[in-house]
Amino acid sequence: MNPRQQCLACLERTPPSTFEAASWIATEHDSQVDFKVICDELTALQRSVGAALPLLPATELAQPLLRQLATLGFQQDDAAQPKPQAALIHKVLERRRGQPLGLALVALEIAKRLEIPLEGVNFPGHFLLRVPGADHTLDPCGGRRLYPKDWRELLLRQFGADMPLKAEHMKTATPAAMLQRLSRNLRYLHQLNDDLIAALKDATRVMELGQANTSDYLARASLYRQLECPQAERFDLEHALMLSDDPVQRVRLTQRLVQLPGMGALH
Repeated sequence: MNPRQQCLACLERTPPSTFEAASWIATEHDSQVDFKVICDELTALQRSVGAALPLLPATELAQPLLRQLATLGFQQDDAAQPKPQAALIHKVLERRRGQPLGLALVALEIAKRLEIPLEGVNFPGHFLLRVPGADHTLDPCGGRRLYPKDWRELLLRQFGADMPLKAEHMKTATPAAMLQRLSRNLRYLHQLNDDLIAALKDATRVMELGQANTSDYLARASLYRQLECPQAERFDLEHALMLSDDPVQRVRLTQRLVQLPGMGALH
């Protein structure tokens, strides 16, 4: 199987192998990824973190685990010009720097190995972690406890005052949802760094990992436009048009479709 197929196969296991799937995503972009090196690094990290944890019930060890990872150098990558290495899991392990989701994937894998209950929360703009049933979340970048006031501040900082806090923001992230979010992050980072072919791989993987939304189709259509693939661009614009419930956006999409080579009037 190729790396994409291996990634998808990881999700079909019981339980799904989320971290391994993320490693296959890295392999799709870098054929030199060495799984043995990744496994050895994770095992060493597990031992180091496990040895430093206090003698507490497993349900109370998630925050100490995250704090210990921070002590070992795992921090948010705040580079002014973000690069794909902030999301590619082998680079997150190697550099001990990454986006919140990348740091969370490392923490979740270590927690699983140490039998510490921990789950992902697909919060907009900043991926979070949570002990199942807790009334707070944990920031994967250091382990700080976050409560409703903090969640609202995160939304305000990322999206402005127009986005209210909703219950759906606090849903537990499934393995497929985490990998789809990882793929969206990589799509953006690769496009930002002018690697359109890599971004196209990520954009297509988004479609294969779960239900795609209007923005996903528009993002891939933009890539096809830059790559001068009008037929593929048309396919994605048509799907975006079908999914959109914004009247203004629908008019603009219709206009874009009419302007594509070989297109007549739309009925």
